[in-house]
Amino acid sequence: MSASNTRADVATISPGRKPVTLINVFTVEPANQQQLLELLARATETSVRHAPGFISASLHRSLDGTKVTMYAQWRSVADYQAMRENPTAMPFLQRALAIAKLYPGMYEVVEVFSGTAPEH
Repeated sequence: MSASNTRADVATISPGRKPVTLINVFTVEPANQQQLLELLARATETSVRHAPGFISASLHRSLDGTKVTMYAQWRSVADYQAMRENPTAMPFLQRALAIAKLYPGMYEVVEVFSGTAPEH
């Protein structure tokens, strides 16, 4: 599964920026992790990424197969709420919630730290 980034906007993690960061953690049975990733990718590709105020999103899967985390940035809470009221993505979310538990959270960046090790 690989989604191509067709927009110029990408996640920027910086305390100087003011987007809203949404971090959704899903717990899932390992046998359902790939299905959940595919559902979330389709919802994002077909609906969410076209919503006004959407900046970027990235999907992460735990190595043990029990979690999927989506990190998304929105221009504002109001933009995110407007997208949630759009019924287009709802069938994907309903299917995702049938196989996983969701623990959502909204955040703002406070500090960013960089390592000193060279990248490989």
